[in-house]
Amino acid sequence: MHHSASRPCQAPRTPAEGARKASELGDLPLWNLADLYPAIDSQELADDIARAQRDARAFEEKWKGRLAEEAAKGTDGRLGEAVRAYEELDELFGRIGSYAGLVYADDTSDPARAKFYGDIQEKLTDASTHLLFFALELNKIDDALIETALAQDPLFGHYRPWVLDIRKDRPHQLEDRIEQLFHESSVTGRGAWNRLFDETMTSLRFQVDGEELTLEPTLNLLQDADGRKRRKAAEALAETLGEHIRLFTLITNTLAKDKEIADRWRNFSDVADSRHLANRVEREVVDALAASVHDAFPRISHRYYAMKARWLGMDKLNHWDRNAPLPEAPQTTIGWDEARETILSAYRSFAPEMAEIAGRFFEKNWIDAPVRPGKSPGAFAHPTVPSAHPYVLLNYMGKPRDVMTLAHELGHGVHQVLAAGQGALMASTPLTLAETASVFGEMLTFRSLLERTADKRERKAMLAQKVEDMINTVVRQIAFYEFERKVHTERRKGELTSDQIGRLWLEVQAESLGPAVRLREGYETFWAYIPHFIHSPFYVYAYAFGDCLVNSLFAVYSQAETGFQEKYFELLKAGGTKHHSELLAPFGLNASDPAFWSKGLSVIEGLIDELEALDEG
Repeated sequence: MHHSASRPCQAPRTPAEGARKASELGDLPLWNLADLYPAIDSQELADDIARAQRDARAFEEKWKGRLAEEAAKGTDGRLGEAVRAYEELDELFGRIGSYAGLVYADDTSDPARAKFYGDIQEKLTDASTHLLFFALELNKIDDALIETALAQDPLFGHYRPWVLDIRKDRPHQLEDRIEQLFHESSVTGRGAWNRLFDETMTSLRFQVDGEELTLEPTLNLLQDADGRKRRKAAEALAETLGEHIRLFTLITNTLAKDKEIADRWRNFSDVADSRHLANRVEREVVDALAASVHDAFPRISHRYYAMKARWLGMDKLNHWDRNAPLPEAPQTTIGWDEARETILSAYRSFAPEMAEIAGRFFEKNWIDAPVRPGKSPGAFAHPTVPSAHPYVLLNYMGKPRDVMTLAHELGHGVHQVLAAGQGALMASTPLTLAETASVFGEMLTFRSLLERTADKRERKAMLAQKVEDMINTVVRQIAFYEFERKVHTERRKGELTSDQIGRLWLEVQAESLGPAVRLREGYETFWAYIPHFIHSPFYVYAYAFGDCLVNSLFAVYSQAETGFQEKYFELLKAGGTKHHSELLAPFGLNASDPAFWSKGLSVIEGLIDELEALDEG
């Protein structure tokens, strides 16, 4: 599931305000999950769960222990048939699991849904135990034999990208029964700690001005025009997170230790190597990205926040002023119909096919937009399975940033629709490339809005908003990555106290935000609410990777005469079948070249230059 980098959303504060707000927003769509299953107690779902369990067992009985012998049969081998049967099971499991995840996201506070989600996870984990042998056994077959089988069996050859891809895991594969133990115990281990974190976060309440708020509206107040409200929200966050900091510290220590055990058994030397392998990206490439961004802190974030402090009439910003709106920021509400038209017209001007695919999301109720209690916070696009279609979740409140979030998630959706042609095993892209279409869609929408804006004050507000989003996606996520590296490295020496984690957090934040931001008391707890640290360690650098990659692509697009759109669609349609170096080559780009990252970062610097010129003009 691709989650967008911390994009807060707002909940209405009073019934009257809520009603007024709803009428301004227009008719917000709810998703129709019946395209997957009619209901959680439907016969179709019960039948599919039973079929998944039965077919998984039958698959194991039919193929286990026979793959090497099939590979040796040359043209008579049936490895292709085995992979196709495996893919059909993957699709079935994916459909059931996606449905359970989306039903749960619809209302995470409902105990019946939480139980349904937990039960389905357990059933799928148990059933998929019968499929574990497949990739492990395929990987034990000798390279030469695999090559011969790929050449001689056309159906097996069709899966070449997938087969070669899973073989990258070979050096880190364990003996079958140990793999099974890791797999089965994830429910009571890592999975349980993840769920504890999620359910704790959903239940937290933050006291702001005598009102009890959940996490999202509290974070959203950090973008309020009123500095007093921002301060109160920051203090409420610090107070409630502080009260629960021992629990979050325990969860963090446990999961970091769990990861260290898995890394040690699997022979990963660096704390982030398992993530790099999952992302199909080399350590050197990520190191080059992190170093380039780190070097650019002074030219990007330090410089921008100093300008922002000046605009807000402060000598320094407090940490709660970082995302404060500028005095120029338009406070208007953007209705749903206007948001849809804005995005579809921006997509259309790039390529009509892109607008046509994005249009389906609106026409067919593939989007769930309103804010409501218990609904999963933030935003995501879930690809589900190729035989169905993606779904988008938002918490839409009509802010310009919400329009950007919608453009972002629809970009994911378009990518997922285009890649579905590769089939269940080869459609999904590594995280580093998964953000390409989303950030590109956002950039198209931003450029189109900027071109329409003649008013100088509004242009300044829009540019500043875009720069802040880019800083939050590139600088902030690389700072997060550096923080995680420190936590996981220190954890190898023993448990960390809350104070130690807080110190590491402050150290990295001070360095990335720069001298114009004052980190006030309480900020040392703010690491605790970032879900990516818990759910997927080191995930965060993929955002920066995607943003810089798209900025480099956008620079090529701005200078391209013709043919860019075709190449771009080819990149999206490839799904997970090609390595980043192959995908970027047609554009003349290469991610292992430090100049590639500088090119992407210079796009952000260019926007800051534009802001400075507006300031002086």
